[in-house]
Amino acid sequence: MRGSNGGFGILRTSALVRSFWARHSSTNLFVGGLSYDTNEPVLKEAFGKHGEIIEVKVICDHVSGKSKGYGFVKFTSGIEASTALKEMDGQLLDGRQIRLEFAHKG
Repeated sequence: MRGSNGGFGILRTSALVRSFWARHSSTNLFVGGLSYDTNEPVLKEAFGKHGEIIEVKVICDHVSGKSKGYGFVKFTSGIEASTALKEMDGQLLDGRQIRLEFAHKG
């Protein structure tokens, strides 16, 4: 589809900006490197000082019920998630250095 000026540039740039914004304004963080003893209340307490949390999930094995060592923290805003990522990435939690990144589908 052509823009009003007959070119494609505006539409392409707009799509790129939307893609970049969607990827970097996520409210959901992946948290890796968790101790197998870290549970959801511990994770919520650690991240709660960075903003309002919607959901915390530690991923567990469906047979044993034990943590797989990673989880997700979902904030109410992308700004809060970004702040938490900057402040918490590489920090110690339950004796383990955690790593964070924006979660993505797929």
